[in-house]
Amino acid sequence: MKISNILFLSISCLFFLFSCKSDTPKSEKVATAESKKMLQPPQPIKDGIHYGWLKNANVYEINTRQYTEEGNFNGILKHLPRLRKMGIDIIWLMPIHPISQTKRKGSLGSPYAITDYKQVNPEFGTKQDFKTLVDSIHSLRMKVILDFVPNHTGWDSQWIKDHPEWYTQDKNGNIIDPIDPGTGESWGWTDVADLNYDNQDMRNEMISCMEYWVDQFKIDGYRVDVAHNVPNDFWAQASAKLLSKQRDVFLLAESETPEHTNNNYFHATYGWSFHHLLNDIAKGEKQAKDIVDWYKEDRKKFTKGWHLNFTSNHDENSWNGTVFERYGPADKCMTALAFTFDGMPLIYGGQEEPLRKRLKFFEKDPITFGEYDYEEFYTRMLQVKHMNTALWNGDYGAEPNILQADEQILAFEKNNKGNEVFCLFNLSNEAAEYEMHKDYIQWESVAVGRRFDVVKGQKINLAPWSFRVVTNR
Repeated sequence: MKISNILFLSISCLFFLFSCKSDTPKSEKVATAESKKMLQPPQPIKDGIHYGWLKNANVYEINTRQYTEEGNFNGILKHLPRLRKMGIDIIWLMPIHPISQTKRKGSLGSPYAITDYKQVNPEFGTKQDFKTLVDSIHSLRMKVILDFVPNHTGWDSQWIKDHPEWYTQDKNGNIIDPIDPGTGESWGWTDVADLNYDNQDMRNEMISCMEYWVDQFKIDGYRVDVAHNVPNDFWAQASAKLLSKQRDVFLLAESETPEHTNNNYFHATYGWSFHHLLNDIAKGEKQAKDIVDWYKEDRKKFTKGWHLNFTSNHDENSWNGTVFERYGPADKCMTALAFTFDGMPLIYGGQEEPLRKRLKFFEKDPITFGEYDYEEFYTRMLQVKHMNTALWNGDYGAEPNILQADEQILAFEKNNKGNEVFCLFNLSNEAAEYEMHKDYIQWESVAVGRRFDVVKGQKINLAPWSFRVVTNR
């Protein structure tokens, strides 16, 4: 069978097609009537501690201070409809609480230096403004999770005045900032005070603070900061409270600790090691075949849950560089790989613009939206994630069947009860060739939303850092 030259060309130039302009504003685009269905998340059906709405969900992180010129809750509201159209399921808000003045870094301080877990930062608005934001997110059939910081507080916390025993102290009784357990030295987080998890009263109050936002404001869960530095037996306590039948809560750990998901304390952990591997491949220090070795080792350690995979987040952007600094021309290729190979995808707020600068962490540094040049790219990637069960999260989806993994090429399939996806990546800065292993008759390219035919034995030429994602439905 011969492939149509026109159709073949339409799927072989992904970078060009994703950057094409049109007369329709990108924020209004939804490709077809069928693709609109892809944006519908499943209903929240309980399944143990996993809920139906998590099966194929993604996460979008918002840094409230930097997301708009207003830098507040109300400023986010105008973006919500376009985020829903893009296919966003879960909005993660960086910490919303008041920030300590004492030992503050920069002029505005770190959102992670919290003074009161049950209040909101007045710079962001009032509790009523926050409630309006949560209600607006829910009205658009999205979920919202808060960034929760249990490892430390700011130095102005009332807890320090009322309960100094709730904090880690040196031999002289002085409260200290957090220590890196790997080195025994300070992390350098001098603007925060380390909490003492040997104290049960502090633990109880911390759990009360987590329950507060779920019960009073109906948030849908937490992204937990530095979860790996908090004892696992605390997470056993906290998850037993939060993951009850009366609540529909998603727990995401900033950790790569197997016990966090293996013991059902969290639904998901960070894909740090996969992220670092992608960075190393983009730098030419690792190759496509190293992904297979990573995957085998990861599956030995993690028996439940899934990873959150990403090319950027607030830490990576501010401290290690934009995706363009770290990946160069491989940025879309690495994003497509992070979205398809394994786990739950994360988009850092602004990547759809795209975000071409490092956002200052302790100062006001707003994102300038207006072009949305990557919005269509992300929309299509999220559509196939929603629609094809082979790409769903964790056990809801399928494991990759590796077809080829060498110095340049990574090719794999996923099959979940007839839902199939074929993914082909050139993970190098040189051209490559791949020989198709079977027929793909009337499969659809995620790039352009068109069906095409490719036959077994056909040679596919791949430009540097190019990729194909095709699906049978």
